[in-house]
Amino acid sequence: MLSPLARTLSSAALLVLFAAGCGEGNASSSPSDPAQPLKVVATTTQVADFARNVGGDRVSVHQLLRPNVDPHDYEPSPADMQAIAEADVLVKNGVDLERWLDETISAAGFDGPVVDASQGVQIRDGNPHIWHNPLNAKTMVDTIEKAFAAADPRDAAAYQANRVAYDAKLDALDGEIAKKVESIPADRRKLVTNHDAFGYYLDRYGLTFVGSIIPSFDTSAELSAKQVSDLVAKIKATGAAAIFSEASLPPKTAEAIGREAGVRVVAGEDALYGDSLGPEGSAGATYLQMEEHNTDTIVNALRGTVA
Repeated sequence: MLSPLARTLSSAALLVLFAAGCGEGNASSSPSDPAQPLKVVATTTQVADFARNVGGDRVSVHQLLRPNVDPHDYEPSPADMQAIAEADVLVKNGVDLERWLDETISAAGFDGPVVDASQGVQIRDGNPHIWHNPLNAKTMVDTIEKAFAAADPRDAAAYQANRVAYDAKLDALDGEIAKKVESIPADRRKLVTNHDAFGYYLDRYGLTFVGSIIPSFDTSAELSAKQVSDLVAKIKATGAAAIFSEASLPPKTAEAIGREAGVRVVAGEDALYGDSLGPEGSAGATYLQMEEHNTDTIVNALRGTVA
């Protein structure tokens, strides 16, 4: 019996084949055609944002994952399958975040370059949330630039210029985050989150990870009753000041643990962006905005101030 993902892929693949058959009379564009942008498919909201910043108006980016959708649980749409089939370049986060990708690529019939944006990043205990350190983001952006230049040498100089300009913004972001975190009293730099998504951020800026409601990098994991009581005890013992919910996850369990531990739960509009960027117009609509929002939320909560 086919799995739900396999059934979705099978149906979508048939639609892609049908569409390809209907369009056999049309000549396809190539990346070397100056009138056509490079066709890029990006898996996550973060790598899609990086791809847009590197590519500018010389790329057309189809983003597979929607804002505030858990990347650990994804089913492709027919439009996604069509975009993959026609892509010049496919960009993924890597570190086993997109476990569904190989099957999806195979079903779409894509045989072009797949760019692993995690190349060159020092991986922390298999944690795929590498983007939460802006220096890792710089490495990811550099990898994407090289891939675009290889696929479209004519515009290599433009991709390089875009990457250099974005690097400057990432460096400025890194310095601003460090400065803000330093304003938190040392004994209050302790984080409790929905799931273990912020390890790279904590390492970079010197915060302590107390624990997470979901004891895994993967949001599909579940917390046992003993783990709940252990987390409550740890929050009380360490004096952690708050629990931070995430925008892509329901806050109910966090709120229940917060009540039991007697600490504030940061949720709603102040929730952190962990696995995904937010929708257009939100505080986490871009990578730069997301990291600024997360930092301001963390700093204000741990300092006991109001945003």
